Parts: sequence; structure tokens; C-alpha cells
Amino acid sequence: MNPFFYERPTTLADATSRAVEPGAMIYAGGTTMLDLMKHKVYQPERVIDITRLREPGLREVRRDGDALVLGALVTMHQAAEDAVVKAEAPAISESLWLAATQQLRHMATLGGNVLQRTRDPYFRDPSWQAVITRNDRRDSGEPEGANRLGAVLGTTETFLASYPGDMAQSLAAFGATVEITGPDGDRTLPFADLHVLPANRETPEQVTRLAPGEIITAFRVDLSPATRRSTYVKVRDRSSYAFANASCAAGLAMDGDTVADVRLGLGGVATVPWRATAAEDALRGGPLNDERMQAAAEAAFADARTFHHNAFKVPLGQNTIIRALTILRDMEG
Repeated sequence: MNPFFYERPTTLADATSRAVEPGAMIYAGGTTMLDLMKHKVYQPERVIDITRLREPGLREVRRDGDALVLGALVTMHQAAEDAVVKAEAPAISESLWLAATQQLRHMATLGGNVLQRTRDPYFRDPSWQAVITRNDRRDSGEPEGANRLGAVLGTTETFLASYPGDMAQSLAAFGATVEITGPDGDRTLPFADLHVLPANRETPEQVTRLAPGEIITAFRVDLSPATRRSTYVKVRDRSSYAFANASCAAGLAMDGDTVADVRLGLGGVATVPWRATAAEDALRGGPLNDERMQAAAEAAFADARTFHHNAFKVPLGQNTIIRALTILRDMEG
């Protein structure tokens, strides 16, 4: 780890003014950032610790009318255990419980969680010769190398590193909004637009649409019957503390025997948090039977691009969708 200056502002305005400076990086829970600093993937000159900010809403989970508001400095543990989250959006609670370890969940914040970087070895280990020869595109994965963890959705010929988080799939599925503050003031952004697809990145390093100095302050989720009847299914190599090979955040609302609304967010299989809109469209307006669930799962991966080691993710991802929908179908309500 390289030496750096450590700063601890107490207001958002102070934090954003410091964070906009070249070489500055925001620190909250630090559970991913410190790893990357130790590996010298991140080499900040100034670390801006925002854990002492005074604005109370940053640490609150609250219901605001028909919306759930999650402060960006709320810890994963706090959100997972919150009674409102459990009752109104159980998929969010379940996704947080299935992520990381208990110790990490007590440290990691929601804002930092959605911004975590890929676990692709070509990004995490900058000593790889492939990184050097590819003009330092460390976030890209390697189509001809170790690509078992690689994505099959949202890739390009040279970029296939998968997004590793869990909660983000629920936020994508439920159409959440991100509240942001920065040197130029406050703004909101659909969560679906926060992460940038590899094909749309202006530079290889552009992973999100946050501008320099901007800080996420909260996430807003509109509550509905589909958020209340929801679940999160995660398939991984071992039963704890492992990243998803495939995951699905699913929400369902029925009108009798007809699917009135369905929400599907996929993880482990895509370069960004992925909403499976084609699968949703295939399910709405009809019964939730085995044939329609299979057709929807196939539609979700119609544009998948596979590589030598990760082709298994297509059938695994399809079965994960079917499993999540089956769980919801069997629920009352």
C-alpha cells in the first residue's frame, strides 16, 4: 500500500469539495477499497473518510410514503435486519444476508456495496502480463484466459468482467433511484443508469456515471405488491462467503392466475447489475406455469455471449430464474 493523506470531513459539502481534487478517493466501510489499495490497484493520494458526516439521513432506513429510502451510510447488517425492509422488500434483506461475512456486513455500507469492483483476477492482480499488454484495461477480464467468473451478458469482445454485488440486483429489478450530491449540487439518477456497460464507456476506467467529487447519499425504492412478494436466490461454489455464479432478485404480483407484474434482476452473469426485461415481458399477462417460466428464462439469455470456461452460466442462470419464480409462485399473497 502506498502512503496517502487521510482526511475526515464532517459535512457533505466539505466532503464533495475535497473529493473532487485529483488523486482523492472516498472511504466509507472500506471493505473493498482497502483490498484494492493493498494490491496497488487503487493508489489514492488522499483518502476522504465520510464516516463522520453529520447529515442524519445518511444512516437511516425509513419509509417515505410509498417508497423505501436507504441511506448510503447504512450498513449491510442494519438494512438486512430492518423490519421495514424485511416486510416491504424482502429480496433486499435476503441479498444482503447472502453477501460477505457477518463482520463485513457490520462494516460495509450500502453506498460502497453497489460500487464494488469486479473480482476478475485480471483486475485484482495488476502484475498480470495480460494487463500490461492490453494497455492497462484492468477491468476487462480476459476472453482467452481465466474466464470462469466472466459475464455472459453485456459483454464486448474484450470486456467480460462480471459485476460481483448482490443488493444491486434487487435495486435494478425494482427500478430504484439513486440520490447523489456533488460540487454542482444534488441530482437523482435511475439505478439502471448508474453502472456503465462496457460498450458505452468513454474510457476503460469509467464504471459508473458518478462525476468527480459526487457521493451517493441514498437509494429510493418504490414499494409495490412485487417488492413485498420478492426473494433473492444465489448460486455459488460454496454455501457461504462466495460470489455468485448466478443470482436472481425476483418480485411478483398476481391478479388471480395472471401475472400482473414481475421484476427480475440478475447477478453473477452480467458486466453490470442486470434487469431481465425480456423475461419480464414474456411473463406478464399470462399464467405462471412451468412452460412460461422456461420460456422467460430462455429469453433472459437470448443475447448471451459465452467463452471457454463460463458457458455453464447460461443454463445455470436460466435455472436460477426458474427457481426464484417457483419460490414466489408458491408463496401466499
